[in-house]
Amino acid sequence: MKNKKRILVGDIKLTEKEKSLILDILDSGRISEYKYVNRFENTFKELIGTKYCTLVNSGTSALIAGLLALIYDDRYPKIKKGAKVITTPLTYIATSNAIKLVGLEPVYVDVNLGNFSINVDQIDYLLGNSNSEEYAIILPVHLMGYPCDMDVINKIADRYNLVVFEDSAQAHGSKYKGKTTGNLSLLADYSFYIAHNIQVGEMGAIVTNDIKLDRLFRKIKANGRMCDCSICTRSQGYCQKQGFYDPRFTHDIIGYNFKTMEFQAAIGLCQLEKFDEIIKIRQRNVKLLNERLIKYSDTFKLPIYSEDVSYLAYPLVIKDSKLNRNSFLNRLNGYGIESRPLFGCIPTQQPAYKDYKEKYEYKLEIAELLGLNAFYIGCHQYLEIEDIEYIGDVFDEILQR
Repeated sequence: MKNKKRILVGDIKLTEKEKSLILDILDSGRISEYKYVNRFENTFKELIGTKYCTLVNSGTSALIAGLLALIYDDRYPKIKKGAKVITTPLTYIATSNAIKLVGLEPVYVDVNLGNFSINVDQIDYLLGNSNSEEYAIILPVHLMGYPCDMDVINKIADRYNLVVFEDSAQAHGSKYKGKTTGNLSLLADYSFYIAHNIQVGEMGAIVTNDIKLDRLFRKIKANGRMCDCSICTRSQGYCQKQGFYDPRFTHDIIGYNFKTMEFQAAIGLCQLEKFDEIIKIRQRNVKLLNERLIKYSDTFKLPIYSEDVSYLAYPLVIKDSKLNRNSFLNRLNGYGIESRPLFGCIPTQQPAYKDYKEKYEYKLEIAELLGLNAFYIGCHQYLEIEDIEYIGDVFDEILQR
């Protein structure tokens, strides 16, 4: 084909404004979290609709800090080491890793084929047919930007006295019945990885309406530092609120170093100014790709289009058993179109979770099918109409030969 392009899963293009903010940070001498981190937190919580937002250095860190805060919070006695967390088997492995790393136990139920979300009927069945006291948290994932059925999940959680923690890492700005994901439960995490809807490289956030949890997030991300003020006199060696000497080096819980940098927050702020525009362009690209590829609906299950979804990417599920996913993705790459498999079913297809395979094999039918046959390509805001046409032409070239 002529005029070969490079279509990435995720991309970033810095404008003069981002570059000027980066220079401002360098000139200020304050490159670790300071004014831009604080501004991003305040702006993002308003967009999501929560009272509090704490930035950390990655989405994985946000998951760990959120779960650890729940363990430390004495209001939730069921959430203790060894307690079970109901979650999805089909997502990026960080969700399960975070559960394991804080000493909790992931329990998997299957997903829905249409939007990859956790199957709420299976959550209800699991809790109704086991010792529900062993379970403490439901952790749904809004995969690819598609919201889970949060009304049902919250009702189930209320019935069994469970906490709901949304993994909204891939759903910045998605809506569920008019309300923004991330503001549909006690707490939620976000990721600002390069391929995500708001992208800065590496950064994460935890949002909540609960002030005690927010203070725990801030302590945990600073190695359990007793002072949880966002901006105060801490750098001068004392805390106006706590009143003890040198709050920089006084710790009352065990935490991590999950602090972030000013650079990522500044880049993110510029994108938040275009939040709605970014979502709309991604939606436009998904709609155009669906229109261009509808002729292949016998070969692929195309993504469901909705103006409530803030799309992370453009996911496809192979329906034709004669089409080999690896071979097809290699051919896409040969034409410059980057792609990714849809993660894999964690307990049966991820080697790190091989100890779970015997328990779950053949019990997560949809997740296993998607783990073997689904993939995604980019739909990000830097794609032009001619890029969409190019993707369609490449599919034609490969599939009509």
